[in-house]
Amino acid sequence: MNHMTRRPSARLSRYSALAIVLLFAAATARASELSDDVKARRARVMEKLGPDAMLILWSAPPQRYSLDIDYEYRQDSNLYYLTGLTQENTILVLMPGNKTQRELLFVKDRNPAREQWTGALLTLEQAKSQTGVDRVFRASQFDEIIAGFLNRLPVGGDEDPIDASRFYEALSAGRARVALALGPRPLNAALTPELEFAQKIRERYVGFQVADAAPTLNALRAVKTPYEQRILTRSAEISGEAQMAGMRAARAGAYEYEVLAAIEAVQKGRGAVSWSYPSIVGSGPNATILHYPRGERQMQSGELLLVDAACNYGYMAADITRTYPVGGTFSPLHKDIYRIVLQAQEQAMAAARPGVSLQDVHNKTVEVIKAGLLTLGLITDTTGDQYKMWYPHGSTHFLGIDVHDVGDRKGPLAAGMAFTIEPGIYIRQSALDALPRTPENNALVEKVQPAVTRYADIGVRIEDSFLLESTGLRRLSSAVPRTIEEIEAFLKPKGSQ
Repeated sequence: MNHMTRRPSARLSRYSALAIVLLFAAATARASELSDDVKARRARVMEKLGPDAMLILWSAPPQRYSLDIDYEYRQDSNLYYLTGLTQENTILVLMPGNKTQRELLFVKDRNPAREQWTGALLTLEQAKSQTGVDRVFRASQFDEIIAGFLNRLPVGGDEDPIDASRFYEALSAGRARVALALGPRPLNAALTPELEFAQKIRERYVGFQVADAAPTLNALRAVKTPYEQRILTRSAEISGEAQMAGMRAARAGAYEYEVLAAIEAVQKGRGAVSWSYPSIVGSGPNATILHYPRGERQMQSGELLLVDAACNYGYMAADITRTYPVGGTFSPLHKDIYRIVLQAQEQAMAAARPGVSLQDVHNKTVEVIKAGLLTLGLITDTTGDQYKMWYPHGSTHFLGIDVHDVGDRKGPLAAGMAFTIEPGIYIRQSALDALPRTPENNALVEKVQPAVTRYADIGVRIEDSFLLESTGLRRLSSAVPRTIEEIEAFLKPKGSQ
């Protein structure tokens, strides 16, 4: 090779090296930001808990898929929120009243033989560096250390003892609290690991009450930090790119799973942890199945395809649904339904502002859809619940670490909250067939049957991810075509007029 042919290769090598350096620097910056953010989150939690409390959070247990194979591991949301760690067998203990070492972390014991199969586990120093936690132990030390605290014994060793005198005073006075993320507790359900732990320590120790930390954690998680907002925005951007890749893959004769594959390839290719929820790709009559679980049907020209798919990036979950015509053009009947759903979403967007609730936002979609269904002859009365035959779900939920994230649906919205707006209409003959055969229902069926026959098997849902900011509502998934005109223009073959 002569000098002229080697030069471009050398330049490419330098560019590749530079790209690697930039990617590494970006990843390092994100890790540092996350570490700083989770440390600030822990401080807010401890302020809410007060000095007499001890909070204990456990990682999620691995789940078995089949025989000796586990499902892909997914960390407990509350533990991730306060540590940023995704490793199993991790425990966080917060003791706000300690004079020093208020944060204790327990990580999985090292096992070199096992790590040859599954990869290196965190060292104590790595765990401390990644989380900013004061003191890190091995998980095998947890029982002994917690027993020491509840027995009011010296903990941490002679060289670096933990000053838990405030908690010990609270135990002696009977006002100490052991806070666990308990959440709703059905009477007859099996005990969760948290409840089993509560039962065990109640049987052995005194001087404390078990408190539920879930309300405190939920309230703090509902308002996203600036770091979380940036990660959620990126999650929605990747999800939008994936949705548009799916739109490009949709064509007559293709199968639903081809669209699914195009979507999830983009999600993984952009660095997503996983999908936010199992992707829904339903064509024709499958578009009327809310959580259609398969992807086996061959798509036909002239029918609708409903795609509800988004990704989890950096443990922040987006949520996007689009409905579009296979073949590129909405039929007049499609447009009748689509315009109602789009108007419902837009009216709800206009209603979403600080002080109102998610339930208020949903109610706005109901008003619009009731009026539209009545106009099309699909219901006979807007004062009752007839509309639920065709609109059977809520249209709003919070977003965050979980795609259906924590938060009070009836409480006031505030800047920093993220949520969806996702109205839909699904026309299924089976909805009429399932009605009890009363005189009233028989009259209803007779009146609406012609419209149901006309719009049968049309399912439309439009869903976007939103962030409420101090300046107003921001649609994080705005890059994805949404209106009839935008969708048809996007689906038009290149070079056509």
